[in-house]
Amino acid sequence: QVQLVESGGGLVQAGGSLRLSCVASGRTFSAYAMGWFRQVPGKEREFVAAITQIGSSTMYTDSVKGRFTISRDNAKSTVYLQMGSLKPEDTAVYYCAAHWALTRQASAYNVWGQGTQVTVSP
Repeated sequence: QVQLVESGGGLVQAGGSLRLSCVASGRTFSAYAMGWFRQVPGKEREFVAAITQIGSSTMYTDSVKGRFTISRDNAKSTVYLQMGSLKPEDTAVYYCAAHWALTRQASAYNVWGQGTQVTVSP
């Protein structure tokens, strides 16, 4: 199955931007819908965004609509999360995940990356 590695996290001031990347290796990347999730200590993993295999459809959680954009480049086996107008409440570990279908249900995804920390200071 595919393996996933996230990068691009870091410390940013409120109002700033970051772009997360998730590179896949192994099985054919384009066979998978991809999702981004985030988690803070003591809370459940939260859906952020997802994209279909060819990028024809996307979905977002309400709190990031208009601020975050998910995209993918199948030639590079990479999915991106462009994050703008960041807020302190966006602070979390961000994970990418792979599944056969577009869904916001974390339990449906069976392949996960190791996560990348995003910290937004006030």
